[in-house]
Amino acid sequence: MDDVRILEAERRRIQELEFEELQVEEEVDGRDSTGAGSSDDFTFNPCLASLHTYLGEVEDTHHRLAFLDGGAVLNLPLFYLEGVVLFPEATLPLRVVQPNFISAVERALVQVDNPFIVGVVRAYRGSDSDNRQLRFATVGTTAEIRQYRRLEDGSLNVVTRGQQRFHLKHRWIDVEGMPCGEVQIIQEDIPLRTPKDAFGKLAPLSNLRSHRLSRVLPSLGYGHSDNDSEANSDDSFENALSSAGMRTHQSALDSCYGYDVMDESTSSDDDKFLSQTEMRSTRSHLNESKGPLYSDTGKNADNTTLEIGNSSDLAKKGEGSKRCWKNTDLNHFHRVPRAFWPHWVYRMYDSYCLAERAADMWKQIVGAPSMDGLVRKPDLLSFYIASKIPVSEETRQELLEIDGISYRLRREIGLLESFDLVQCKTCKTVIAQRSDMLVMSTEGPLGAYVNSHGYVHEIMTLQKANGLALIGRATVEYSWFPGYAWTIAECASCETQMGWLFTATKKKLKPQSFWGIRSSQVADDTR
Repeated sequence: MDDVRILEAERRRIQELEFEELQVEEEVDGRDSTGAGSSDDFTFNPCLASLHTYLGEVEDTHHRLAFLDGGAVLNLPLFYLEGVVLFPEATLPLRVVQPNFISAVERALVQVDNPFIVGVVRAYRGSDSDNRQLRFATVGTTAEIRQYRRLEDGSLNVVTRGQQRFHLKHRWIDVEGMPCGEVQIIQEDIPLRTPKDAFGKLAPLSNLRSHRLSRVLPSLGYGHSDNDSEANSDDSFENALSSAGMRTHQSALDSCYGYDVMDESTSSDDDKFLSQTEMRSTRSHLNESKGPLYSDTGKNADNTTLEIGNSSDLAKKGEGSKRCWKNTDLNHFHRVPRAFWPHWVYRMYDSYCLAERAADMWKQIVGAPSMDGLVRKPDLLSFYIASKIPVSEETRQELLEIDGISYRLRREIGLLESFDLVQCKTCKTVIAQRSDMLVMSTEGPLGAYVNSHGYVHEIMTLQKANGLALIGRATVEYSWFPGYAWTIAECASCETQMGWLFTATKKKLKPQSFWGIRSSQVADDTR
């Protein structure tokens, strides 16, 4: 057990380092540290925004905590943040000015059991106008303090990084007024692959329309079983599945009642054609035989057992059935999936197939460079997209609470497919379109920033916007984007503060202007 924990910790640490390297490789396009290009114009360097230079000089803690075991229960100082959902591997800057949260940071810096770790939970107000009491999400993320600086007024500037999801079991305020919580670390699953043994030579299918797998099916391991009889037992199919694989297996059973009611909406045209051809041909053979598949057990070319009924059944059916199967090309059945459902159904839950699809859609929306490194790590990609997708905080919290890489990726793909408009959450005024998205940080088109009063805002950056009114004068003080001044922007229809307009202080800095819109004030595009 200890060896497993050590390997898991090492795996997560390697993933973290690779994630950091990928962000730098994907966003730095050969610019120097000032963001200057080769021409007379200066193009803003996205790396500057992700450094959060507005916080001033911060000291590195030089501490990297090993990942905690899944299922571990521990007590942590808590941060309740309105409008913010922290994901693993995402950066969260904090300007800590309230005494109770200052105490939380100080406790985290000196605690022995889990040093430099705090818990971050989304706080929100009830939608009922008569009950605006502050509420708290039940799933949050641990955050490791990477950098901090104590200011003269006693406040703290802190840069943290999301680590692991947790369930908030219990929360309280200690005698010093510090918010605390008992949390349980969530055990993450591993990416699912389509099992190698699921396709190829056909195992016996006694009833293609049966909802339960009462027939003999092949093992769904990553290699062939050494024992054919064991691999072909009635229970070997389900027994070979991991807990994560069993959830996917059961989900697919629930979603498709027999071959002829499967939802083929997510499969490619080629996959649909092949699956429909296989099903029609299989049904025609069944209709001809008017019963189960009859033949003797034999060996295929790869020495895999192919069972088609038994000799006693064959004797009962007589010579007519023999003649039927004498003229039947059994090689056709070798091309049919060995498992209950065809290949395109497996692809619906294959983490790596889903990662490729999600990455392609993400690149089309934000114009990101190659994401091959993240595609090879679907777990990291699912958190990467979830932390940057421009949707409401409620939907982002929903993504955080999803257990299972494949299920999270499927939800993200659905959101990316439907996302087209940016709308005011209050009055539904259309502010921008998907094509207006602009990447101004290595954090992506959506990132977290903290203002001088300690409020954290998650904003999406847009190259243009409509229906907004500017309030006040532009200022460069505490600007999140070096070289830009900011002006408050409100919705012209309902006067809700939507964000800010950022304008370049130098004529040669590109882009000359862009908008930062608060994700907490954006409505999901549900068209």
